[in-house]
Amino acid sequence: MKLEQARPERGTAAPVRFGIVPLPNFTLTALSGFMDVLRLSSDEGDNSRPVRCTWSIIAESMAPVRSSCGIQIAPWETFGLPEKYDYVVVVGGLLHSGPPTSEATVAFLRAVGQTPATLVGVCTGVFALMRAGTLAGHRVCVSWFHYWDLLERFPDAREELIVSDRLYVADRRRITCSGGRASIDVAAVILTRHVDPAIVKKALRILQVDESAKVDAPQPQPAGLAPSTHPKVRRAVLLMEQHLSSALSVDSLARKLDVSVRQLERLFKESLGTTPQAYARQVRLRMAKWLLLHTGKPISAIASAAGFADASHMGREFRNNFGVSPGAYRAGHGVVAPSLGPAHGGEAGAVPGEDYQECFPNRTDFY
Repeated sequence: MKLEQARPERGTAAPVRFGIVPLPNFTLTALSGFMDVLRLSSDEGDNSRPVRCTWSIIAESMAPVRSSCGIQIAPWETFGLPEKYDYVVVVGGLLHSGPPTSEATVAFLRAVGQTPATLVGVCTGVFALMRAGTLAGHRVCVSWFHYWDLLERFPDAREELIVSDRLYVADRRRITCSGGRASIDVAAVILTRHVDPAIVKKALRILQVDESAKVDAPQPQPAGLAPSTHPKVRRAVLLMEQHLSSALSVDSLARKLDVSVRQLERLFKESLGTTPQAYARQVRLRMAKWLLLHTGKPISAIASAAGFADASHMGREFRNNFGVSPGAYRAGHGVVAPSLGPAHGGEAGAVPGEDYQECFPNRTDFY
């Protein structure tokens, strides 16, 4: 039910105005997390009146919008004037099912991009903002799960501006986030620009959130990494996975993480007992092993996709780690002893196996 739009108290600043656009098959967690921070920060006590900020669910029509879990939300109003809002928040969800973002929605987002308002992309809402052309020249945060989807749908996107190792990115009047719980962090960051931070902290406590994540907080750790693994190492591993075909040098990796090469090597040694180079090699071998079993690609193509110089290079590394050639591994359906470390022909810090079909359904191409 739409809340009554209360007037701000005399002597207080005008409320911050939010327009929230749920896309077809939006993620309910991302929408509700963002809105609950607004609700709890907007008023005193437990009244939830829109005093410090106002919010409205908007769409091109009043037809209900279905979430990815099946719950439907009826918009409160149609788009109207793009100058009406201080922030327009686009909440996405499923990419590969349901209707695409409508032309009317894209046109509205494009119009908002011409105003002083800030556009916020939550989850795959980033894709709608990309389609509207409102993120050109801005850093763009996307979930690790949709990193390769973004490259495929927008091949002209500048790869160096795509951020998929952090929860969210704020770049001038554009804020993008990976979705899920990160929507709470983004709402908190936005509100602390306009209201007392203590008020926002109170809202987070009510939501059972200790504190909002910092801007450089990593996305959830990849398989095999302990929760206690240093955040810089977790971000480094995400970047390794997302640059398989054209592996990042240690220098480039350190620059992206804003640390020195020496510091990065020390963090890897402390967290994983190995070097960044050795761990990256294991990431490439893991991907090669998966591609051998789940695709019909020739070994030369797999070597290229997994970031090896050529098939011979991959073959040597593969035999050193798994005791068989890539061809024999494929022929034997992977029934070989796993690599457990140097005593078993592998390396310290070996990467645990991961089912890429489970992580990335129907995907066989990685860039």
